[in-house]
Amino acid sequence: MAKVLLVEDDSSARSTLHRRLSDAAFTVRGCDTAVGALRAVLDEPFDVMVLDLEPFDVEGLDALEMLRAFSDIPVIVTARYNESEIVRVLGSGADACLVKPFSAELLIAKMTAVVRRAVAGAGGVRADVVRVGGLVLDAAHRRVLLDDAQLQLTRKEFDLLEFLARRPGVVVPRSELFRQVWLQTYRGERTVDAHLSWLRRKLGESAARPRYLHTVRHAGVKLQAPETAA
Repeated sequence: MAKVLLVEDDSSARSTLHRRLSDAAFTVRGCDTAVGALRAVLDEPFDVMVLDLEPFDVEGLDALEMLRAFSDIPVIVTARYNESEIVRVLGSGADACLVKPFSAELLIAKMTAVVRRAVAGAGGVRADVVRVGGLVLDAAHRRVLLDDAQLQLTRKEFDLLEFLARRPGVVVPRSELFRQVWLQTYRGERTVDAHLSWLRRKLGESAARPRYLHTVRHAGVKLQAPETAA
């Protein structure tokens, strides 16, 4: 099973989750600060991080953004957040967010899903090349070329672009994008819109003048090569 870095400053909660995850056959290392988690990731490899950021921890978000500078480890953030805070957490590099209270079973299911996706993206069964016009996605190396120039994308930007590129011309609702890319079930259109805006800038386009990413009013978003876009 996966190796988990459990970051929780409440020793009682950390002990309870440590026990439940260990009972589920996960290998668990506990940590009580976000900064300590950065050191732990540098020290040894982990398959997933569970990061508690309650109360709303600005230093924890800074640590999360620092983590993304050197590691693609999947991160599940747990806290009692409102929608705007969740958007900020996901924008800082988290792969998923669980709002408290939640069951250990739900956490385990979420961990399993993000680890499976990370393994596939790192060279599993989906490790192939996707081409849409001048856009080339190398899933094995998580690299994107646009007209032979490499783009620098965040983990979620790549995941979102790949999801759409594997369905060229298909209109996907924002709610479906949020469920499939962020592995969340609640409404997350604001998060999707923010990432689409960042992607458009990196693709050299805008919502008003799209080339690859096209918004279909009241329906969703599609990715198409410029010469085939309607």
